[in-house]
Amino acid sequence: MTLHITHRPDAGRIETTVENSLCYIDYRLQAPVMHILHTIVPDAVGGRGIAGQLTEFALDLARDNGWKINPVCSYTAAYFQRHPELQPLRA
Repeated sequence: MTLHITHRPDAGRIETTVENSLCYIDYRLQAPVMHILHTIVPDAVGGRGIAGQLTEFALDLARDNGWKINPVCSYTAAYFQRHPELQPLRA
């Protein structure tokens, strides 16, 4: 599934809408660290890899801006555990 993901820096949010359900990552930027606070995917659209795609977007955003990521969110922390090659991005 290809998602149209939007970055809303004014709101500290990365988001997409799937079947009228808002899915998003909330973050707080304290350059050079992006603190990922929450990853929200409603149950109605869960299990489709949406959280993973949002997380990959956040990782790309961090790379592009030279930021590190502090995975406060349990999903993001688990994502880092599953992908040890990402450890250099971790704050």
